[in-house]
Amino acid sequence: MIVSTKLHIPSIRTSLVSRPRLINKLNEGMKAKLTLVSAQAGYGKTTVLSEWVKQCNALVAWVSLDKLDNDWIRFWRYVTASIQEVVPGFGGAMGALLEKGPSMYMEPATMALLNELNGLTGELVIILDDYHLIELPAIHHTLIYLLEHLPPHIHFYVASRSDLAIPTARLLVKGELHRIIMQDLRFQLDEGLVFFQDTTDLMLTKEQVTELFHRTEGWISGLQLAAISLKRSDNIAESIHRFSGQQHDISDYLLEEVLHHQSESMRAFLLETSILSRMNRTLCQAVTGQMNSQEQLEKLEQLNLFTIPLDDKRNWYRYHHLFSDFLQRILFQTDPAKWMQAHIHAAHWLESHGFKEEAVEHFLEGKQYADAVRLIEENLHTLVQSKSVALNRWITVLPENSFVEKPMIEMFYISVLLGVGEWEAAFRRVGQARMRFQGMQGELSDEQWHQAMGNIYFFSSITTYLQKDLERTSEYLELVERYMPEGSFFQTMGRNRYQGYDSFDDHLAFINDLHAADIFLFKWIKAWGAKKEYPFNGSLYASYSKLLYEWNRLEEAEFYISQALGRKDIQPFARILIQISISASRIQQAQGNSSRASELLTQLKSQIISPEYELFMLNIEAEQACLSLQQGSVQDAMRWMEKCGLAHTDEVSLFRMVEHLAFARVLAACGRVEESLYLLERLYELLYKEDRLRDRIKVLILQSLTLHRSGQAEAAFVQLETALHLAEPEGYIRSFIDEGTMMAAMLSDYLNSRLRAPSAPLAYVKQLLQALNITPEEDLSLKELLTEQETRIVLLVADGLSNKEIALRLNITGETVKSHIKNLYRKLSVNNRVQALQRAKEINILI
Repeated sequence: MIVSTKLHIPSIRTSLVSRPRLINKLNEGMKAKLTLVSAQAGYGKTTVLSEWVKQCNALVAWVSLDKLDNDWIRFWRYVTASIQEVVPGFGGAMGALLEKGPSMYMEPATMALLNELNGLTGELVIILDDYHLIELPAIHHTLIYLLEHLPPHIHFYVASRSDLAIPTARLLVKGELHRIIMQDLRFQLDEGLVFFQDTTDLMLTKEQVTELFHRTEGWISGLQLAAISLKRSDNIAESIHRFSGQQHDISDYLLEEVLHHQSESMRAFLLETSILSRMNRTLCQAVTGQMNSQEQLEKLEQLNLFTIPLDDKRNWYRYHHLFSDFLQRILFQTDPAKWMQAHIHAAHWLESHGFKEEAVEHFLEGKQYADAVRLIEENLHTLVQSKSVALNRWITVLPENSFVEKPMIEMFYISVLLGVGEWEAAFRRVGQARMRFQGMQGELSDEQWHQAMGNIYFFSSITTYLQKDLERTSEYLELVERYMPEGSFFQTMGRNRYQGYDSFDDHLAFINDLHAADIFLFKWIKAWGAKKEYPFNGSLYASYSKLLYEWNRLEEAEFYISQALGRKDIQPFARILIQISISASRIQQAQGNSSRASELLTQLKSQIISPEYELFMLNIEAEQACLSLQQGSVQDAMRWMEKCGLAHTDEVSLFRMVEHLAFARVLAACGRVEESLYLLERLYELLYKEDRLRDRIKVLILQSLTLHRSGQAEAAFVQLETALHLAEPEGYIRSFIDEGTMMAAMLSDYLNSRLRAPSAPLAYVKQLLQALNITPEEDLSLKELLTEQETRIVLLVADGLSNKEIALRLNITGETVKSHIKNLYRKLSVNNRVQALQRAKEINILI
């Protein structure tokens, strides 16, 4: 719901001090794209902008922001609505996209807004008041993008207590940023004299005004408070002399003076209504019980007690933030019960008038958790899509026992725990919920119960996945299919937000057992592949293609990745799309299609639509740097290294693992060996601690190459040998052979070296050299290519055992037997059991 008062230009008194210097400075902002009016509370930012608007010849759209606007959709909906106030019909295209949520339509909505702004013929000023309340990075990113592409006849004026959390250096250099700071806003001495002479009844001498001016340093609210206080002083000279200390101390003292001189009824009114971000007669009546609330509001305005009308009809008001903060602090400290009661009354009024989000805020402050949960549950699907920031905050504030009987809120809470890495708490919560909801079958409708059970089994599958138990994960997913075959919206929640080195998107970064991953991924791709609207399957396609790629089965990898790229349902989800496109690029590079590999990454950058667009770009550009090295473009990789902002001494984290690895690789390629090795050592320690096998192997390989490049052959072979022992059981190939001729040379040297350990996996080394099209000096027999387990399976096949019997004999699953037999066929270049047995005889496995 749009609150129209937030779009009104605040009214100002006609008796204000004229400030032509400041007005002229604001006029200069019409030459820039962005004018930033920045100062702490009480410097008259809102007032001077309101005064300036009256003499501005351009159309002016105004938004008074509050903390609930810290949401992408809500923020831009208000910006669009403010422009509609002065340009009827504006924003139709963007409004339609905003209704669909930020994940899919953020970039199109931004472009629609830009297109409509470009279509305006006259000058337009968009004023964002109290922008310091906005903390969401996605809003900052969109604003800076708009500013960089804004047509010259559109101007943003932003009032904030702090500098903007957006990069403004480029705008400043181009002359597109105009700054108005505290020194510009505070009264000059001549203005202070006019203020006391023309706007107050005080008969102060010039010396007294000068003393007050110096003690408040031109702070406008300080002077206003001083004037209110001095009107009641018996000794003005002594009162002026007492004004000292920091602004905070002055304000508390003066505000206490103001409050002390009000009637008991007015004091109660001020304190109880201070909890409201805006107020009208009936809302104040609901909160205070005072039926003369309109009279009280008008009296406060007449007394100039920091009450600001929000519309021309004097229906809606708000307090000056400084005044509101002071009053709330007093109320909370002196009468906590009254504080809670005021919030409760406000919440009920707001809910009854359709302001649901604000009602939730007040219910939480009033500790009415059942009512807060009720409102959240009624609007959960909408909130998850468009108000996820506020929803996350509410869920973490609520006591855990307040929503134990609410399946969907419980599921969202579990998703929050998983998202912030509180895995143990999530595991515990999932187990408790599963038992509780199983017993609620009679209490819920069939549809509600099936939905609850489907979601709890989905989260159960996540917990077992995080415990690396893929068989149990599959069992839970089968239950999800039974109860909720269309899937859960939790499957795609957050898939458009950057998660860095994510366990749920790049499965091989987390799962160490590639053979188990092969069975799991293939099973669920097959089960879900025919579903047209099932984007969750996209990350499985990406991971399965990476697995096939790692095993050097490039044609199969390309087949599955092409299927994924052809799915329309994954396009809006950046986290899925990036995994698929990177896998596709690597496959093309391995197949010798370098230009296509580069093209895929370039296209990917234009396809990402996400609140964390810049974070995704860091990931893609790191991949581009590695591709540049593979293609021999060291200079391109070096340019990335110089601008990426990384250093080898940075604290390492899983969140930026992709970038760290790329940076270490480029350092090594540029001959900065010691820096690369220092970074790699710390990465290895982290990956070992987190039990991430794939990237431990990659680090060991890169360490060995770097050492080998610097002439440290013995140390290089130690790292290589460790990598080989870790990689052989899982069948890693591409991680080695993608290193090209340098790896080929090192493997050959290692094979012929006396430094290798007696237990060196020589057959595996020969297999890698064969994949590199290198024939070692020693004869390579196919027999040596087979693992011990594969050899056992060949012998059991020769004995006539079925797959099921082999599984029982070896104490493994039937799916694992199938995987081993598939590998056998590939290594022996055969297609069936008869051919395999014949080939086994030829290479003396069978006699």
